[in-house]
Amino acid sequence: MGATKIAITIDSTLVDELDRLVVEKKFPSRSRAIQTAVAEKLMKIHGTRLAAECSKLDPEFEQSMADEGLSEELESWPEY
Repeated sequence: MGATKIAITIDSTLVDELDRLVVEKKFPSRSRAIQTAVAEKLMKIHGTRLAAECSKLDPEFEQSMADEGLSEELESWPEY
């Protein structure tokens, strides 16, 4: 995956914090710190979307579907 250079405007206190993290070797550069922050935020947004979609499911219907498949599977499982 290629990288694209962008320009952003960021509060100076955040830049100071980024610089501190780079000095402490938490990140190799400001750019890497910002990349990591953006990636984590996007993962959180996508996770939130998944949770929202899951909340639309009907728990009773989903349980009945799981139970239906489970009863058929149990008959074919060997005894242990």
